Amino acid sequence: MGTSDRVHPVDEVLPLPKMFALGLQHVLVMYASAITIPLIIGSALKLPREDIALLISADLFTCGIVTILQSVGIWGIGIRLPVIMGVTFIAVGPMLAIGANPELGLLGIFGSALAAGLIGFLIAPLVGRLLPLFPSVVTGIVILMIGISLMRVGINWAGGGLDNPNFGKPLYLGMTAMLLLLMLAIVKFGRGFMVNLAVLLGIIVGFLAAIPLGEVNFAGLGEAKWVAVITPFQFGWPKFDFWAIATMTTAMLVVFIESTGVFLGLGQLTGKPIGEREITRGLRADGLGASIGAVFNTFPYTTFSQNMGLVALTGVRSRWVTATAGVILIVLGLVPKMGHVIAAVPLFVLGAAGILMFGLIVATGIKVLSAVDYTNNKYNLYIVAISVAVGMIPLVSPGFFKHMPKELAPLLHSGILISAITAVALNLILNGLRRAEDARAEAVASMMKADTPH
Repeated sequence: MGTSDRVHPVDEVLPLPKMFALGLQHVLVMYASAITIPLIIGSALKLPREDIALLISADLFTCGIVTILQSVGIWGIGIRLPVIMGVTFIAVGPMLAIGANPELGLLGIFGSALAAGLIGFLIAPLVGRLLPLFPSVVTGIVILMIGISLMRVGINWAGGGLDNPNFGKPLYLGMTAMLLLLMLAIVKFGRGFMVNLAVLLGIIVGFLAAIPLGEVNFAGLGEAKWVAVITPFQFGWPKFDFWAIATMTTAMLVVFIESTGVFLGLGQLTGKPIGEREITRGLRADGLGASIGAVFNTFPYTTFSQNMGLVALTGVRSRWVTATAGVILIVLGLVPKMGHVIAAVPLFVLGAAGILMFGLIVATGIKVLSAVDYTNNKYNLYIVAISVAVGMIPLVSPGFFKHMPKELAPLLHSGILISAITAVALNLILNGLRRAEDARAEAVASMMKADTPH
């Protein structure tokens, strides 16, 4: 066989047992991140446990569908690289703000995601031209604010949940500290793939330890089916609101920039050339994934960068491995009992995982910002200072914008989005636009640093 006839490692089909084992690795690495956002949204909206369990199952099911769409590709959709898709943390702030509006709630989240996904699908060919708007100083701020915004969730979970009359109970705080130490021990003494499982193993150990302590409630588990199909619009028909859609579309643009960086980084890792055509295919899958998620009762999706780290660690570049992981995720999503078990994990156990995961996002943002030139460009320091300060407003003073039009609440109550908008505007004013080639190179460098879930 000639050199030109060889199958590229990205397109190589491995023996089925090997693909299953490697696909399962990808699932284990992203699993803790995948289940986190349904738990955040479900607890924030005070949904009953069976509804949270459904959100978790729907999330895993749709993760699988969109992962296969990205990895395999069809009809000009999908990047055709070893990609794992998961719900994006970027959209958490807007979703919480939309869901807090009693006129919209969960159905308003679904409606805005459905519409924003379709808009994103249509504008995907234009997004590559926006990359110069997101240099490292901007992407670093966005990643940092995602972690800071989510840290409140992790801390409140560690205390047992704000609605818990025993909030801050010494048992909760002690278990959180012990689980954090356990996860750090895995990071310190673990080797290779094991380090990537630190958060998941911490959750499993904490869950098992909480059972004899009487802190696990299995109510509803016995009634849950072993197998059930995820059906569209199980919570009802989505609600569509102009400002909610506009806010979610803004979040989708940030997701697109993040995904573009991951695509370029994966192209470099796998030796597969990535041009405008491939990026457009990948972003179309991101947009369509958000709409598919809304149809199947879940949220907007993005490419998980920690799985890019696993590709680098294992050296396995086959997209059929991640497609196999997609099949595993679909199967997991069809087992309602699993969703109920996850929903039964005590919040203080999730708190330990949340503090570590969200803290890692903060650290990643700091790492990206540490590569920014502050010595020769004094403006970057001001961009970081003002953007982070503005992003902190809804976190430290929730009533700051109470006299603004309520339609703007999904935007103004999201520290992530308003810091991103501020950073883009200040960078344009102070630094101007750079060349597209420089923007692509910087996007790759930033995403190679960002190997934590965001």
